Amino acid sequence: MTTLTRADWEQRASSLEIEGRAFIDGQYTDAAASAVFDCLSPVDGRLLASVASCGEADANRAVANARQVFEAGSWSRLAPAKRKATLLRFAGLIRQHAEELALLETLDMGKPISDALNIDVAASANAIAWCGEAIDKLYDEVAATPHDQLGLVTREPVGVVAAIVPWNFPLMMACWKLGPALATGNSVVLKPSEKSPLTAIRVAQLAVEAGLPKGVLNVLPGYGHSVGKALALHMDVDTVVFTGSTKVARQLMVYAGESNMKRVWLEAGGKSPNIVFADAPDLQAAAEAAASAIAFNQGEVCTAGSRLLVERSIKARFLPMVVEALKQWKPGNPLDPNTNVGALVDTQQMNTVLSYIEAGHQEGATLLVGGKRTLEDTGGTYVEPTIFDGVSNAMRIAKEEIFGPVLSVLEFDTAEQAIAIANDTPYGLAAAVWSSDISKAHLTAKALRAGSVWVNQYDGGDMTAPFGGFKQSGNGRDKSLHAFDKYTELKATWIKL
Repeated sequence: MTTLTRADWEQRASSLEIEGRAFIDGQYTDAAASAVFDCLSPVDGRLLASVASCGEADANRAVANARQVFEAGSWSRLAPAKRKATLLRFAGLIRQHAEELALLETLDMGKPISDALNIDVAASANAIAWCGEAIDKLYDEVAATPHDQLGLVTREPVGVVAAIVPWNFPLMMACWKLGPALATGNSVVLKPSEKSPLTAIRVAQLAVEAGLPKGVLNVLPGYGHSVGKALALHMDVDTVVFTGSTKVARQLMVYAGESNMKRVWLEAGGKSPNIVFADAPDLQAAAEAAASAIAFNQGEVCTAGSRLLVERSIKARFLPMVVEALKQWKPGNPLDPNTNVGALVDTQQMNTVLSYIEAGHQEGATLLVGGKRTLEDTGGTYVEPTIFDGVSNAMRIAKEEIFGPVLSVLEFDTAEQAIAIANDTPYGLAAAVWSSDISKAHLTAKALRAGSVWVNQYDGGDMTAPFGGFKQSGNGRDKSLHAFDKYTELKATWIKL
């Protein structure tokens, strides 16, 4: 736990050296066309760095490099225990540079520095270490065969992985991919979002310092329509793993079909229901969780509890508790350790959120709190946490993923109604249920079409549990041993004895 103050962080920010070049074959390099884009901080609009804007030529170079080192076997055929040792050193270096990485994350993406340090960077290091620890403890299989046959089922690294990650948890999402991909022996080309590329660029060097062979991890900053598309269409990329919007996820599946039928694993959007029954064991805890579920990380969370479903009989008592709880979530300077709501990632996202708030007004929802841009004089992109009541699932604010701190409140009378409302969405990433009735909680959880269901809490889980969605929230799973399935091929070998 750091004791740094806002003044300390601002001083460090003023002297921070920021690397903006791509990372290929173990070294930083300009984009092939020397193209760059401005990386602006949502904290106050300052220019942080000129970042390499990679394209098809850079993708070709990085993939060729990743393939060459994969075929050479310096990492892909290294003993699992030795890969583990390298990944543990990598995790250690992330922890060693935690304050630098947290500062980069906050300046680049706008999240509160306390969250960047204590949640994002800590979880990133843990993801790398957990996967490293697991890899020399996974066993293959021997099939049940006749006495004169030996059937082996083995896992092999898939090859070259293109990992495309989002801007809301830049380092953590990258490490959720890097951990299992590297542990299983693959080479990775990482494409961070152009909205927040700085930590990915920095950790690539830390990976090499930890002992990862040059070329095993390459980082290509740039735009999705250029370098992202080039990676998705590349004939020598074996797998694409992606976290981001459902719209982009669909396009990646098309690109895979148009190229080499590469495996595509997707974690996409969400519109998660948070269901509070009248018999919830602790309404105050439920209200505080409802507030944090929409305000944490400025609502820029794929699992944000953006639809609050409240049993009608308690709504008049419960909803004011949520409004009061949300007052504790106030936008402020992200470099202040006491701030718990930072800036939205950029002006485009801020305007998108404000347009949804306007749509809520136009469609007849009732604004209870928030709904405005704030701290405009800072030059940053801040929006007040917002609650709309009187919402139906037909409204845009209830149907579409806003990716901002906007909560829609809906009513229900029975468990069956709650389930129907909750499932009435193309998404299926997460959900929560609050009830003292264990049977009701279990039956509701079973009926919800979501990859994660939390009971009497919101956003539970750790590296031991898989994370991913149903329906148009994607396929495949991050975290847990199940994640390793995305980065390996199963091979059956039959031997005549």
